[in-house]
Amino acid sequence: MNSPILKFIAKALVIFVGWYILYELWLLPAGDLDYWLSLNIIGTSAGIIEIFGFDVFTVNRIIGIGEYPGIEIVDGCNGIAAMGLFLGFILAYPGDWKNKLSFCFVGIGIIYLVNIIRVVALAITQAKWPEFFDFTHDYSTTAIFYIVIFILWMVWVNYADAFPDEKAEEYA
Repeated sequence: MNSPILKFIAKALVIFVGWYILYELWLLPAGDLDYWLSLNIIGTSAGIIEIFGFDVFTVNRIIGIGEYPGIEIVDGCNGIAAMGLFLGFILAYPGDWKNKLSFCFVGIGIIYLVNIIRVVALAITQAKWPEFFDFTHDYSTTAIFYIVIFILWMVWVNYADAFPDEKAEEYA
């Protein structure tokens, strides 16, 4: 397997399968990471919504405004899957490990912040424009995650190319 593209695809597949097994068989059933992240997102989002002057409420994994029923941050909506996808792309692509680790932390932080914005937007949409909630939830916010991950990966690809010797060593 001399092709750098095939090596990248093979590494990415191994990382994605490893992540899937780790998450589906250990992290998800244990539930601690998902629960903690969901509550963290709820708390942070509630603080931001209050800054905008809304009467916000939280109950466990639910956040809402006023008399509206609120939205629940379930395991599939807390961003862990998006973070895993992002990490797979970055770790599979060549580059210096210290730089990869730094960029992984930055990228996870950005994905976390995008998810906070997403939750705030969904809660406000439910309260102000409920007729647009389903579309916003099902399509636009999901697309935003993939666009952000793609942009982050493009930044990494362009940044990692600044280290040609390390890139060559990794695929040697």
